Amino acid sequence: MSTKKEDLLVAAEQLFYQHGFHAIGLKAIVQEADVALMTLYNHFNSKEELILEILTRRSQVYMDYLEQGKQQASGSMAARLAAGHMNWLKDTASNGCMFLRAKEEFMSEPAHPIVQLVTSHKEDTQQLFLSNGLTPTEAARLSLLFEGAVSLAEFSPLDEVENAFMSLVQQL
Repeated sequence: MSTKKEDLLVAAEQLFYQHGFHAIGLKAIVQEADVALMTLYNHFNSKEELILEILTRRSQVYMDYLEQGKQQASGSMAARLAAGHMNWLKDTASNGCMFLRAKEEFMSEPAHPIVQLVTSHKEDTQQLFLSNGLTPTEAARLSLLFEGAVSLAEFSPLDEVENAFMSLVQQL
């Protein structure tokens, strides 16, 4: 990938995460990335295409964190996945769930590709839980805890969120 495209993706993700998708225009993105508007259009046909790539990348990075938690942490599978989720929160997600924010901004069109991508990401997370031996009930409970931890981390100290979250995960 070209460095300019990477610069665009990083700048756009940061701006969208901080301000929302509709609030940020392409001019702000190219200014933040320090590239020409034409460079953006050389890599993306539209703002929505840019958003889709950002969300796709973010989903993959998130799944990588969960996989790392499985490999590096100890305890039950739920606890290991939760450790990966906490690492994600510590490193990248102090401003809530970018996927749910995207769905909120584009939900007026349920068939919109961004809404579909968000739904797919959430379903993939559930499928990861199930494919790692959690029952459907455990997977649903773990999802609720994951979503709650993300929400609480927006306004509570992360160490307090982690203590409460991991304690509840242990009870699954």
